[in-house]
Amino acid sequence: MQKNSNKTKKTKKLGVVSEELVASAALALIWLVALALLYPTLEKPNVGFGIFAAILYAVALFGVLLLIRRRKNGGLNRDEVAPYLGDIMTSSMKSISVPFVLTTDSGILLWHNPAFAELATDLGVGGKLGGRPVSDVLGIKFSDISSDDGNGVFVRHETRSFNVKSHSFHTNNGKVLHLVSVYDRTEAESLRRELSAERTLVAHIQIDNLSEIIQYEEGNFRDAARDADEALKAWSDSVGGVLIEYERNKYVFFFKERYIDEFVLSKFDVLDKVRLIRVGAGFTPVTISVGISRDEGTLFERERASFEALNTALQRGGDQVVLRSEGGTEYFGGRTKATKKRTKVRSRVFAGELMRHICDSGNVIVMGHTRPDYDSIGACVGIARLAIRCGVPVNIVTDVNSSAVKNAIAHVLTLRDYETMFADAVTALDMLRSDTLVIVCDANSRRQFAAPDVAKLAHKLVIIDHHIKADDSPEDTLLSYIEPSASSACELISDMLEQLYPSGGVLAAEADAMYAGILVDTKQLTRSTSPRTFSAAMYLQSCGASSEVASSFFKDDFESIKREAKLEASAVTYKDTVIACLTDEWKTKGGEDDRIIAAKAADKLLNANNVSAVFTAVSANGTVYVSARSTGAVNVQLIMESIGGGGHFGAAGAQFD
Repeated sequence: MQKNSNKTKKTKKLGVVSEELVASAALALIWLVALALLYPTLEKPNVGFGIFAAILYAVALFGVLLLIRRRKNGGLNRDEVAPYLGDIMTSSMKSISVPFVLTTDSGILLWHNPAFAELATDLGVGGKLGGRPVSDVLGIKFSDISSDDGNGVFVRHETRSFNVKSHSFHTNNGKVLHLVSVYDRTEAESLRRELSAERTLVAHIQIDNLSEIIQYEEGNFRDAARDADEALKAWSDSVGGVLIEYERNKYVFFFKERYIDEFVLSKFDVLDKVRLIRVGAGFTPVTISVGISRDEGTLFERERASFEALNTALQRGGDQVVLRSEGGTEYFGGRTKATKKRTKVRSRVFAGELMRHICDSGNVIVMGHTRPDYDSIGACVGIARLAIRCGVPVNIVTDVNSSAVKNAIAHVLTLRDYETMFADAVTALDMLRSDTLVIVCDANSRRQFAAPDVAKLAHKLVIIDHHIKADDSPEDTLLSYIEPSASSACELISDMLEQLYPSGGVLAAEADAMYAGILVDTKQLTRSTSPRTFSAAMYLQSCGASSEVASSFFKDDFESIKREAKLEASAVTYKDTVIACLTDEWKTKGGEDDRIIAAKAADKLLNANNVSAVFTAVSANGTVYVSARSTGAVNVQLIMESIGGGGHFGAAGAQFD
């Protein structure tokens, strides 16, 4: 490498010398020609003329050579400049107040200026810094520093804030070094927080259930409404805010952002204060839903975002606060079960809009969630029948080999329309076109979609679900019908079919599949039911659904029954909670089927006396599945949501590796 470098330098030097020789020869030739022309004009040649000509030649030659060197090197020779430049840079970086450090490609400190040493002392890092990882001083991984995209990496150290930037370069011997600079942003961040604290935030508030309470406790309605209004005004006055009731039981609340941390710290105790307001002989609590956004942007944009946050709170069942920020969405409250607020009008309007969009589409793709159950399959079957009635090609995306729903799939496959109806996620991608309508049933979380890529690429997306709205629920949907007060997705779709086709809306085999979906989510019509649930069941029975056929889908083989009994036998109690899990002895024997067994065991264990909640867990193929059930005293959905799951107030689940 050294020899090649020397050879390159010699070559460059020879190139400069050759140009100098040519220039000298050319100038000498010109000088001789000029001398020959001038000599005859002299009256008497003398020595002075020769000396003058020689001096003129020397000066011209020097000027030409100087110009050649400057043109070649842009000034001084690189080798002549390097020592001066290095001294200048080193001296400048030593005297500059910005901390600089030179590190290896692995983050080991090679050199630093005095400002960096002073910073290290301020951060509590003493002793010799050379040879130590720079991450020891800055408290951040070097991989984060070296992957800087040009904007720097923000670092917070106790009360101070820094912006760390890195610039990498290659040395002559091929090594990679990093020049890291640290800019103190403490004062700027403090100013930003002060300005942010003075921003105006908007909260949209709605009293959830007064319109329902008035149906049963009309005499106490005015007192409850007045008490709730006073509680909200007291909350507003405590922070010097402005509360405006713009519609019956609906408010908008303006306040300074500096108070939002106090609200979070108290977990929005205004929810508890309003919940203390009771109505009627049943002491029904009054509840509110609140939506707040602290996103960046204009006041108008934050107001719109807070209104969307309120809608999310209502779709999650109410009695909670949804707080949106740049870092994500937080939920507070949610201690009471969702009120039954669905109306026939909403169902009829949605059904009409859905049918219009189906008719305008080239084809329809229907899907449920991963690891399908009978409610998921039954809901897809109901939508498929609606598409068939509109004369639009339709396919259902699901795992046809799943043991959890194989009986229902086999049952509807007896119908001619379903012979080529079912498809997997890969095949569905080939069916996707610009005019394809994708309808997701019994799920609203992208992570749970049976074919997430299909939903992501779809130009037109519709969601129909009865689960609480998830964090990653798509916002850019064509239509969305999320109703947590419904017992099942099959109940929602049966209701829509009844609005469109009062009699004979679905075939008998389809009705059996949908009826099974209602049975599985209501535990044979014993939990989470309402008059609308029984109305949907009656409609399906009028279409030919048989409770005997639907119940036969749930039958298990003898081995599964024994494994379920073993799981129940492993249960232990803690206060009013039951916990059961598979033992290592037979963890791998049941595989995916054990997930279903765990859910059934949780349902059965909840029937024990003095039990408020049940949690069962199984491990199958490297994944742990958790099923949670509650009598209504505990919101298991919030518990499962904290570990990445979701569900309902009384039934939820989660999974993790």
